[in-house]
Amino acid sequence: MMTDQQAATATITTPTDREIHIERVFDAPRDLVFATFTDPQLIPEWWGPRDGTTVVDEMDVRAGGSWRFITADCDGNETAFRGTYREVTPPERLVQTFEWEGMPGHVCIETAVFEDLGDRTRVINTSLFHTTEERDGMLASGMERGLNETYARMDELLARLASG
Repeated sequence: MMTDQQAATATITTPTDREIHIERVFDAPRDLVFATFTDPQLIPEWWGPRDGTTVVDEMDVRAGGSWRFITADCDGNETAFRGTYREVTPPERLVQTFEWEGMPGHVCIETAVFEDLGDRTRVINTSLFHTTEERDGMLASGMERGLNETYARMDELLARLASG
C-alpha cells in the first residue's frame, strides 16, 4: 500500500528563462531534513538514483567550503558533481554552486530554503543558470525522474531516522 508521502513528487516550474524552481514537502521536522542535506554520512543513503551508489569525496559544509560527490551506476560507470557552499544557515537555508564534471564550466547556483511546517518541511530549491540553454539542457537530461527518485530515497531515510 502506498502512502501519500511515497506517492509524492516534486513540483518543478521555470519562473524565468534561467531558473528551475522545485518544491517538495517531506514528512519530517526541518532540523532532520536539513541534516540529511548537510551530513556526509547520510548523503550516500539518498543522493542519486536507486540503482547506483554515491560516495562523498569531499564535503566541507561552511561558507567557502567545497563538496564533491562521485556516483556510479550499476555497471560501475562513474561521474562526479561538485560545488562550493556560498551560504550555510542551519536549519533554514543553503546556497551552493553545482557543476557536473562531465560538462565543466557549466555552473549553476542552487538555493535551498527549508520551510518549517511543524512535523513536516517544505524544501524550496531554486537553480539559477547562466543561460536559457543550460537550464533547458538540465530539464532535458532526465532531471525530473532522477530528482523524484532521489527524494523518494530521502523519504525512506527520514522515516528510518525518525523511527530509530
